[in-house]
Amino acid sequence: MAADRYLQPRQAQYRPPTNYEDLLGDAIERSFAAGIHDLAGLVESLNRQGMTTRAGQPWTEENYGAEMAALSR
Repeated sequence: MAADRYLQPRQAQYRPPTNYEDLLGDAIERSFAAGIHDLAGLVESLNRQGMTTRAGQPWTEENYGAEMAALSR
């Protein structure tokens, strides 16, 4: 069977998402639905929604990229 050439590698997880990943994804989707598409606005929206990093810290523009990279492993 040939590999699906349109499949993004990070879309095919080998495990179900954690509760934290589900909640974070929902918060990000709400931000996008509200018309927020820039990093500063996204970080502000996540904090306003009460979403924190896995370590319980508020989101910053600096920690967002590192946290997303860690979650994609």
